[in-house]
Formats: sequence, C-alpha cells, structure tokens
Amino acid sequence: MKFEDMSLQKIKTLARIVDSGLVAVVRAESSEQASRIADACADGGVGAIEITFTVPGAAAVIADLSRRDAARNILIGAGTVLDAETARTAILAGAQFVVGPSLNLEAARLCNRYQIPYMPGAGTLTEIVEAMECGADIVKVFPGETLGPAFVRAVKGPLPQACLMPTGGVSIENVAEWIRAGCVAVGVGGNLTAGAKRGHFQSITDLARQFIAKIRQAREAPH
Repeated sequence: MKFEDMSLQKIKTLARIVDSGLVAVVRAESSEQASRIADACADGGVGAIEITFTVPGAAAVIADLSRRDAARNILIGAGTVLDAETARTAILAGAQFVVGPSLNLEAARLCNRYQIPYMPGAGTLTEIVEAMECGADIVKVFPGETLGPAFVRAVKGPLPQACLMPTGGVSIENVAEWIRAGCVAVGVGGNLTAGAKRGHFQSITDLARQFIAKIRQAREAPH
C-alpha cells in the first residue's frame, strides 16, 4: 500500500466512525463469544467494532473479523491497547483503529507512523490537550460514567476543536445527551452487549439499532 493510500484510508476510517457515531466495545470471556457479539452489532448497523485486548485471542478475532467484514464496510479496531507492542500486533492483525484507556506515547507514534487512528483515553483537560498534541484525532473521554456529559461541555469551551468520544457509562437513556454535549461519537460496551452473557444476541442487535437512531435524532435536533 502506498503512503498516499494509507493517509486516505485513515481519513475514511475517521469519517466512518463519526458518521456511524457508535463504536461497539466488545469484551468477552472467549473469542467465540466476542465474534458472536461483533456479528450481532454488525447486524444492528454498527459501523465500528472495537475488540478489546482483554478478550482471549483478541488478535485472532480481529484478523478473522477484518477478513469477514471488509465487504460490509464495518471497521474493526483494537481496544485496551496499553503499549506500542500491542498496537503493532493489532495493526498486523488488521485493526483499522486503536483505542487505549490512557495515552501511551510510543503507541501514538507507532499508529501515526502507519496512519492508523489512535484514540487514547483522557480524563482531564491537560490529558486531552496532551493526547491531541501527540496526534490523537479522537480522544476517548474515560471513564465516562465518572465524568459525564457536563465534562464534555466544559472542555468544548476552551477546546472547541477537540473531537471527543466517551466510553463507560453511555446508555440508551443518556446517549443523546452525550451527542448534544458535543461528542463526535460514543463508545458503548456493557450497556449494549450485556445480553451476550445470557445468550441473547438478538437483544444486542435490537439495542444497536436503538442507539444509532438516538444518535441520529440528537444530531438532527436543534441545539
């Protein structure tokens, strides 16, 4: 792949994440369960799926889903990436974006080197600015359940250019509030995928559709 193609692919990946507005965060007890959750999310219209490295055999899951979902224009990314070594493993497996709970400078450099969007977690204004200075195109507001939409509104005052995506605490009840606060997308884990523990994968598909509808409504509503 040429460098120009890699740069264009990064732009397309970011645009797809923002357009969808929803990143499904997949944590699971097995690789098989992770794959089934991912499929249920995809059936519900989710455009970006994050396979966390807490999933057993995460790299293999990413590789398999990347091959299967390419034709459906579904992005497969890696989550809970703590270092450059894990980021490289994820990228080689086919991850199209990389997410971490906090900023890791070496991981940021590696992702920037290969034009893979890197979304590190940040919980303060200082951390958000540092992440942006290190090339993060989207900063993960984490933990979302502690910070809340009011934090995003406060950050957008001095940093209107910040592209923020909360993870943690985003639910069907409050997703619209996060979007209205100024988030470009939201990351949703257990509040979307909890049905997997009971084998209710259809509930994940149904909830995904509801999340996407709520996001679209929030974006279309006058502010």
